[in-house]
Amino acid sequence: MGVGQQNTNRQQDNGTEDWDALKGDVGDIADAAVERSRYFIDTAREQATDYVDRRKDDIAQSVADFATTLRESTHSFDERPNIRAVVDTAAEGLEQLADSIRERTFADFFNEFEGVVRRRPATVAAVSVAVGFLAARFIKSTAEDLRYDSMNAGSAQGGQGRSRQQGQQGQQRSRAKASA
Repeated sequence: MGVGQQNTNRQQDNGTEDWDALKGDVGDIADAAVERSRYFIDTAREQATDYVDRRKDDIAQSVADFATTLRESTHSFDERPNIRAVVDTAAEGLEQLADSIRERTFADFFNEFEGVVRRRPATVAAVSVAVGFLAARFIKSTAEDLRYDSMNAGSAQGGQGRSRQQGQQGQQRSRAKASA
């Protein structure tokens, strides 16, 4: 083997070794990134679950308070027992919902929701469309109200500005007549 061939072989060996080292380094970086992302996702999931578990007690209390308010409102229906029975049944259902919220975990709710979605996808799709439609109507109505309010506020300010200008012009005319 000649000297030129030995140098070429060494350069190829060094290039292959460098390439293998680079691949190993990139692999190590990728593994570290995957591990960190798993840790981040697990931490975020734990924090979200903790937050929901803390808030679920507040939600359960709100539902229970609404049931109590609903029951108290039935006092005006003493002469109508049918209406009172319906409202009492609704309040009882709300109290059961509040108890269910307190007793279950976020995972239980999520699993139950997932089961409903799997059992009745058409119903879930229809409800989603209906909620989307109602949300769009609400947003459109709110935007129109805001636009109407801002137009009225602008015209009211413009009207006040015009009346001030007219009043100042009238005073200037009066002064001009008095000095003439």
